[in-house]
Amino acid sequence: MHWIRNLYDWVLQWSNSKYGPAILGFMAFAEASFFPIPPDVLLIPLALGLRAKAFRLAFICSVGSILGAIFGYWIGSFLWWSDIGEFSMLAHFFFDVIPGFTPEIFISIKEKYEIWNLWIVFTAGFTPIPFKVITVTAGAFDINFTLFIIASALSRSARFFLISGLIWKFGEPIHNFIDKYFNLLAILFTILIILSFIIIKYIV
Repeated sequence: MHWIRNLYDWVLQWSNSKYGPAILGFMAFAEASFFPIPPDVLLIPLALGLRAKAFRLAFICSVGSILGAIFGYWIGSFLWWSDIGEFSMLAHFFFDVIPGFTPEIFISIKEKYEIWNLWIVFTAGFTPIPFKVITVTAGAFDINFTLFIIASALSRSARFFLISGLIWKFGEPIHNFIDKYFNLLAILFTILIILSFIIIKYIV
């Protein structure tokens, strides 16, 4: 977890930078389609450094994530399958670099879509389930695009505005808590991601 701590310390440097919000928007976009680190890692320190603009940062993060979801959907629709209907090279790349995302998980998500439809999108958008996995599979399985956007917008906005709202309300105590227990929180977050995949495959 040492490299995660280093990343956390690095993003704190953007708290007082005029480029911080732009980087946050880009990170939210990337995480919803291909990047492995959630934007919360940057949203929290930025909101702490710019507490009066916490809700503006949540809006930027939400818009970036929704646009990233559209890009992820596009990846699934146009780049996921080869000409002969098998996984493309890009799909195999995703399987190699995204922890826990395997062809077996991919197929199991299709089965969950058939049962729960867009509740899968909403749940992933609000919880630690890697959102990029859902956005790409939604495109690959040709999920209704309009409803996909609605579910993505509602869940991602709820998540980021909740985080920003807590920071706006409690401020420094939340900062101190994160700083003191960061390593434990990082471990717990990793466990939650692993459990999320187990939920997708065996329970949901």
